[in-house]
Amino acid sequence: MESVDAVVIGAGVVGLAIARDLALAGREVIILESENAIGTATSSRNSEVIHAGIYYPQGSLKARTCVEGRKLLYEFCAARGIPHKRCGKLIVATDGAQLGELESIRKKAHANGVTDVDWVTLDEARSMEPAVSCVGALHSPSTGVVDSHAFMLALLGEAEANGAMLAFLSRLERARARKDGAIELEVGGAEPMSISANVVVNAAGLTAPSLARRVEGYPADKAPPEFYAKGNYYSLLGRSPFSRLVYPVPEPGGLGVHVTIDLGGQARFGPDVEWIDRIDYDVDPRRADRFYAAIRRYWPALPDGALAPGYAGIRPKISGPKDPAPDFVVQGPADHGVAGLVNLFGIESPGLTASLALAREVARCLH
Repeated sequence: MESVDAVVIGAGVVGLAIARDLALAGREVIILESENAIGTATSSRNSEVIHAGIYYPQGSLKARTCVEGRKLLYEFCAARGIPHKRCGKLIVATDGAQLGELESIRKKAHANGVTDVDWVTLDEARSMEPAVSCVGALHSPSTGVVDSHAFMLALLGEAEANGAMLAFLSRLERARARKDGAIELEVGGAEPMSISANVVVNAAGLTAPSLARRVEGYPADKAPPEFYAKGNYYSLLGRSPFSRLVYPVPEPGGLGVHVTIDLGGQARFGPDVEWIDRIDYDVDPRRADRFYAAIRRYWPALPDGALAPGYAGIRPKISGPKDPAPDFVVQGPADHGVAGLVNLFGIESPGLTASLALAREVARCLH
């Protein structure tokens, strides 16, 4: 049986950030990834937004890691030449009944220390984004976009430069917590192997709860249920009229069908919220009608036939459609009693932004 200091399960953006952090701390790290490439699921199927830390309850792990992670991410990208842009965003109300919700968002942002989020006048909003129709707007200058794949490659490169190893097509079949404090892992794939590790970090994203329940000795009732909330995206055919991100007020399960601008200037709209029972990334063209209706609330001039199905991502939810949105869960030995095991559950948005801060959170759990 191979012995290693630390194993990270999942080579998405959060798993890679954790592996880099552990390797920089001098640990011997193996990253297990069940797919044949890094970041094939949630990490590469999102809006690539650098969130400011606006929407989350004060004191929550989401709020804390988003605000800290945003600062770390901008610094990381600037120091390494990773493509990114601090483009800012508008959050808009399209009828008077939503103005109170905008004020609530502003107060929540300020409570989280994001004090640059504030009201702009209608003239200022029109000057920023002439195509947008609204009755009120907040401006978030700290919001941006990042090339998520370039970011993940940089994380992997630094992890490997410090001795980490990545194993593709390596699915964890089962694990067992030993009495001596080590964890045995049975890994499948073309070349099955057994590994003994002092530290195991479960960053498996969509399947993290079911993976935790495969660890013998882990109390299964400590793992939350798995729910999948699919988010579909549509691309705008032709030139974008927007220069920054535009968000409506949030909807249950997500932040509403918003417009994001990628680093090439292309506009895309999404994600919506579609609760599903199995992992499926197909975009149903019939959902376009809902997109046109949602987008025209803040961009009435959207032409017919201007949207094309883009791609879909799935949020790793740990609560159902009628439940309140839960916080991120970083669950360490103090929470479940298994030495060396850290589970990350429900790491949906703003997980990309929070990834570097979540890596620090995992280190705190292990210490």
